[in-house]
Amino acid sequence: MGQQEKVSTSLAGAVSEGISASLAAVDAELDRRYPGDPGTRQPVHTVYVPGNVFDAGTIRSWGDQALAALDEHAPDAASFAAVLGLSDDLAEDVYGRVRAKLEREPIEDLRVDFEDGYAGQDEDQDAARAARLISEAYANGTAAPYMGIRMKCMEAAVRDRGIRTTDVFLTGLLENGGLPDGLVLTLPKVTYPEQVSAFVRLLESFEKAHGLDAGRLGFEIQIETSQAILAADGTAAVARMIGAAEGRATGLHYGTFDYSACLGVSAAHQASDHPAADHAKAIMQVAAAGTGVRVSDGSTNVLPVGPTAHVHEAWRLHYGLTRRALSRAYYQGWDMHPGHIPTRYAAVFAFYREGFETAAKRLSAYANHAGGDVMDEPATAKALSSYLLRGLQCGALDTAEVDALTGMTRADVERFAAPRRGDLTATAQ
Repeated sequence: MGQQEKVSTSLAGAVSEGISASLAAVDAELDRRYPGDPGTRQPVHTVYVPGNVFDAGTIRSWGDQALAALDEHAPDAASFAAVLGLSDDLAEDVYGRVRAKLEREPIEDLRVDFEDGYAGQDEDQDAARAARLISEAYANGTAAPYMGIRMKCMEAAVRDRGIRTTDVFLTGLLENGGLPDGLVLTLPKVTYPEQVSAFVRLLESFEKAHGLDAGRLGFEIQIETSQAILAADGTAAVARMIGAAEGRATGLHYGTFDYSACLGVSAAHQASDHPAADHAKAIMQVAAAGTGVRVSDGSTNVLPVGPTAHVHEAWRLHYGLTRRALSRAYYQGWDMHPGHIPTRYAAVFAFYREGFETAAKRLSAYANHAGGDVMDEPATAKALSSYLLRGLQCGALDTAEVDALTGMTRADVERFAAPRRGDLTATAQ
């Protein structure tokens, strides 16, 4: 060893202690408001099914319809790849994984809709039936990983109906076996943070009435109005909505068509890649960063139905929009029709397959301090591991191949993907 340098300081320890004391409130606020990603699985999509249509066979029916669409319009890997522009080295793998996914888990997140898509005559009965069917699906293993309802919003005209449907549905779940782990509630058309606070009071009341743990019920906030992005005083209302949720918010979902219409965008130009949509989602993304609240893109209303030429055109559109969203870190979107599911999974699988080898090698080099042609930092290691973990969760990647290329177990990947607050800064020092 060489000669050790003399280390001198000029400040008393009391200075550091005083600074820490002055920042104690800020430290606590950072921990409360920005706990980081929860580390749980985020579904790649949400499927909406009207409450008057949803039945015990809905999930399997969507998978079967999606497979039938492939059989009719892209019966093999080469034809599917030609439609979407998949490279030869990805075509067979992606096509095979898409078909396997449609057989095994066609829907990752399903919302029984009692809002815009609902056309039933007896909402009480439909809400109670949804609770029973969802409970049965979780009991017999046919459920999607995540399931729940979208109730009506907190606006005056429909508020009582939304509150009652939420009560009927949640009470039905308790009567049929309890609240499933994958339960998700979606509050639509939120305009003011006070509406979020009102929904929190509703869920608190339900928890107290049934002796549930405080905070057991979370929900997604649907962003469908301009006022949710920019409030009358010029502030970002969506950021205040996250705070108003008091830790219960799990997601911010962009409503493509209501939001576009709110801004006066003509019907022909209402799409998730419109500049107005990009602006709204960018604000949502920044507001949610670090809070543990996930952001979801919206949907396309161009359905892949009819002649093969039109189906292919709709598939290309949906595939392109999904790939665009993924590159912008919107890892979830809405799918409105069974024909959208093949291209949802094709886009997701291609996204993770294309970058898998590079991401795995970079993470391995970082974990082993091996260096390389890219100088990665702790935050980038988190992004690399999150990328691999998302690929594993949806079925784009296999555990064995990730283990082989990274030299890491899945637990190791998960640890890098969800570091505790302060870990990244401490590691960088």
